[in-house]
Amino acid sequence: MRLFNTREGILIEADGRYYISKNTDWDSYINRDELFALVSEEIAKLETNASAAGLLDDGLLAPISKQEVWASGVTYMKSREARMEESKDAGGGDFYARVYDADRPEIFFKATAARTVGPGDNVLIRRDSQWNVPEPELTLFATSSGRIVGYTCGNDMSSRDIEGENPLYLPQAKSYDGAAAIGPGLYVPAQPIDPDAMIHLEIARNGETVFSGSISINRMKRSHTELIGYLFRETSFAHGVFLMTGTGLVPPNDFTLATGDIVSITIDNIGTLINTVTQKPIN
Repeated sequence: MRLFNTREGILIEADGRYYISKNTDWDSYINRDELFALVSEEIAKLETNASAAGLLDDGLLAPISKQEVWASGVTYMKSREARMEESKDAGGGDFYARVYDADRPEIFFKATAARTVGPGDNVLIRRDSQWNVPEPELTLFATSSGRIVGYTCGNDMSSRDIEGENPLYLPQAKSYDGAAAIGPGLYVPAQPIDPDAMIHLEIARNGETVFSGSISINRMKRSHTELIGYLFRETSFAHGVFLMTGTGLVPPNDFTLATGDIVSITIDNIGTLINTVTQKPIN
């Protein structure tokens, strides 16, 4: 089943049928350890609402309210290679090789809810960066107890030249207004997501595809529970947390996003997250 945060309330899609939950508090609704079972019990008592499907085209909000978005890095071999290449001139390339093989993963803060955008919204590229890329990532949702109950698509927008100049510039390369996008909704399965699920990325410019690629999430080096376990070691999340799990799709080094580009990220069973690239206006 999938849950959507909409202007009309919480939309539930299950087995091709649509329901509007009587619960209107997104935060408390998704932050339940037995989320699949509880929603299944709820829809058994609800009437279907065929017209609610229209909210998927007009009315979707980002599936986040009071949560934070965190991210994992260097979890795919392709990401390891890209990070090493971009930072080699700064002497930081070895950092990424070591973290890929280390026991402790790279985990960093990505965005507050206010800096996160949803489906159909604009993602931003920095004006002080010349090399910007999207990073399509399976994104986990874990409850406040640390249990993974849902999944969504994530776009970890990144300024590769800033990060490559010095690894200590990672927060500036990763965390700024409009640098995180998640959606379209929250996929809540009875069992953990299929490890063979595919992530697809397409970037369109002026109506033409300028980059596309696909990768299976089974190419990820670390397990989802491992990443969540490290995130929760010394940090609590009263409303649950979203964790991006890293990217295995990296455009070539001569590619950078431009204003007006359309980024589409699709993950099997979850759906497609579409955002348009823009910049902040000059003050």
